This record gives sequence, C-alpha cells and structure tokens, in this order.
Amino acid sequence: MYVMNYTRLDIVYLIRKLSRFTIIPSMDHWKAIWIVLKYLRYTMNYGLYYIGYPSVLKGYSDVNWIFDAKDSNSTSGYVFTLGGTTISWKSFK
Repeated sequence: MYVMNYTRLDIVYLIRKLSRFTIIPSMDHWKAIWIVLKYLRYTMNYGLYYIGYPSVLKGYSDVNWIFDAKDSNSTSGYVFTLGGTTISWKSFK
C-alpha cells in the first residue's frame, strides 16, 4: 500500500480494485496481480522527480460545511505540494 500511495501513483486504481478481493481471490484476480507485478518489474527504474525551485512544502485544505439538512455530512480535503508538484491529497465526506 505504501508503494501504491506514495511512490507509484500509476497503479493506484488497479490496486484499490484488486484489494477488494483479498479474502477470496479468483484465478482472474491472481492473473491481474501477476500483470501488476510484471509491470512493476519492468518499470522499477521509473520514478517521480521533484526539481522545482525552491523545494518548499505547501499545504492547502478546504471544508464544505453542511448546506442540505438531508445530507448530514460535510466534505473536506487537503493537498500538499513540494516544489509545485502534488505529493499527497485526499477528499472525504
């Protein structure tokens, strides 16, 4: 999960879908896992490089408070950038 969330953002969607079937994976799921591992093997020298100057860490957050009485949840989120490049983000209800 660390690799997916912080170093290899290109596999996030697939890993999240596959993680739903960790209790009883079928043969199709094992084939998909094998494809992901093969992809990681051939792309392990790829990475994210942050060259922005200056390398300053910035954080932003926002909250949308409850406007509809039927929906009793607010929405909030954050984003962190390093050198102008997004390194972490989340939006949740």
